[in-house]
Amino acid sequence: MPGQESFYLSTVGEKLTARSGILELMDDLGRAMTIEPDMLMLGGGNPAAVPAMQQLLRERMQELLNDADSFDRMLGNYDPPQGSPAFRVALAELLQKTYGWSVGPENIAITSGGQTAFFYLFNMLAGAGKDGKQRKILLPLCPEYIGYADQGLEQDLFVACRPDIVWPEGEEQRIFKYRINFDAVRVALAEHDVAAIAVSRPTNPTGNVLTDDEVRELSALARVHEIPLILDNAYGVPFPGVVFVDAVPHWDPHVILTMSLSKLGLPGTRTGIVVAPEPIATAMGAMTAITGLANGNVGQQMVLPWVRSGRILELGPELLLPFYQEKSRQAASWTREFFDAAGVDWALHVSEGAFFHWLWLRNLSISTKEFYQRLKSRKVLVVPGEYFFFGLAEEWEHSAQCLRLNFSQPADRVRSALQIIAEEAARAARK
Repeated sequence: MPGQESFYLSTVGEKLTARSGILELMDDLGRAMTIEPDMLMLGGGNPAAVPAMQQLLRERMQELLNDADSFDRMLGNYDPPQGSPAFRVALAELLQKTYGWSVGPENIAITSGGQTAFFYLFNMLAGAGKDGKQRKILLPLCPEYIGYADQGLEQDLFVACRPDIVWPEGEEQRIFKYRINFDAVRVALAEHDVAAIAVSRPTNPTGNVLTDDEVRELSALARVHEIPLILDNAYGVPFPGVVFVDAVPHWDPHVILTMSLSKLGLPGTRTGIVVAPEPIATAMGAMTAITGLANGNVGQQMVLPWVRSGRILELGPELLLPFYQEKSRQAASWTREFFDAAGVDWALHVSEGAFFHWLWLRNLSISTKEFYQRLKSRKVLVVPGEYFFFGLAEEWEHSAQCLRLNFSQPADRVRSALQIIAEEAARAARK
């Protein structure tokens, strides 16, 4: 047998096996959760252990164990590639009844996690077409989710728009917010062959929640250009509902809404949910059949009664939102305490949802990739900001000055990590 170093890799093989931001993130996350438990884990997107939610999940699993027929079907049968018919019917009925959306089970597809959904969607819609055009995915608000960056089987799949930075009054320029620059979005739509507009809400990494008006304007632009608007709802509404500001769920016949059970507390089930125009949902099922035959059944069966009853829409507001909102407030307070004491020039993006704070170190003398390594040597894991600024036409100094921090871990670990980050930021500040 030849050594692994002599194996031939195709262009696609080289791309998918190369070192990437998402690989580094998940590798560090896995190590921190298993073989290096002393790591202070402010990287990754793992949800917190929310006691009330964990209790509900245990009770539901016990129900399945007590129901021999349901348990056997869950583990012993393949579902159709597009997902469990019962789950898709129940979800479609819930969305029709609650929001008046014109969706049926034919509009819903299940994938092996949200990450897989985006791999399918981006490569289905963008890249080289039979007409010779090279279509792009347009990201209207950059920075955007690290997990998108290496999804394209072809190079340069993304074009991104630099946002406006605004400073809410009364915050002493310690709290800022990104806003979509719609002029830049219109220019990008005019200059590129755009296959779809894609945005996360809340935005990962920043915790920014697009306003209802911003979502409607993006949807209108997508409709005019006859392309889909992809809304990544991994943390948002209608579920899991980890949103600290008012936000109305949005779907139109040209919108692709993705959801997940991960942030509800079930990341191990790898259950992604796509609500889309029927041809897109059908195509997702076809891609699942080719790449994996079917999806996992466990997540769909776990939450099926909650979907049928509508309880799934209540879990976030009742159990998750108060938990994470307090975590955010607490972490912001420690950030102000430690970074002010260390004399660091810092700012945080306003926290409107999800599990993250987006820290801007405005006087950093090194890149956040290098800063990440310094923190790792002190047993603190974060995610460097550079990984989130892909698709921009020009370099932006700001991209090397930001960190994504997950505040969902136990309070003592978050507090200790923030104190170390402040110490290292003071050492790495420009003199």
